Amino acid sequence: MIVLKSEREIALMRQAGHILADVATHLRASVRAGRSTLEIDEDVEAFIRGRGATPAFKGYRGFPATVCVSVNEEVVHGIPSPHRRIAEGDIVGLDLGCIVDGYYADCALTLAVGVVPPNVQKLLDVTRESLELAIKECWPGRRLSDVSHAVQSHVEAHGLSVVRAFVGHGIGRALHEEPQVPNFGDPGRGPQLRPGMVLAIEPMVTMGSWEVKILDDGWTAVTKDGSLAAHFEHTVAVTEGEPEVLTRK
Repeated sequence: MIVLKSEREIALMRQAGHILADVATHLRASVRAGRSTLEIDEDVEAFIRGRGATPAFKGYRGFPATVCVSVNEEVVHGIPSPHRRIAEGDIVGLDLGCIVDGYYADCALTLAVGVVPPNVQKLLDVTRESLELAIKECWPGRRLSDVSHAVQSHVEAHGLSVVRAFVGHGIGRALHEEPQVPNFGDPGRGPQLRPGMVLAIEPMVTMGSWEVKILDDGWTAVTKDGSLAAHFEHTVAVTEGEPEVLTRK
């Protein structure tokens, strides 16, 4: 069942989202070569708790950290480690969420560390652009698959691939609610978007095949062919008018 949120509920999710927007700004300056992925995680946890919010991921279904830190061919759910250090030329996917008064917000971004080749920068740019195009579909009366199709059509037009194994989701009093939001599919299908719906839209895109596998840690998803992957996400509220990105200030 898709739960429509009240203005009060969306206001709490906006508070959570704005904390994540501030974390994202902080990460753009603090993710650099030489830092361990665990140091990044500890930094973000301190930031979120310092703002009076609760990390959404830590302990969720047993996940041991505040941030999923996924490097290069890692698509999502990378576990922070004191032994994994960021290197010049890496791309680093950061997926994080927080809770304010029982309501969730969720976002992700992928950062280039130093200078990366043009084709890698294209991966980041196209993934980010596909998210923005999906957000533009979040008007009342549009169909859920219009959001999905916006991602797929943009990504594939640039010769890249959309991961099928992971999808976006509704969000509210739980991190994952109905509906699922795939990043692929034909337009004009699925539920009609209505004011009060809140969606976590999260394209995951690769430079090679869309197929992924899970590592022995039971969490980290990597591309099967070893190609690089990017991940961007925003929490978006459907309103009476234009969509509101709750994880953007």
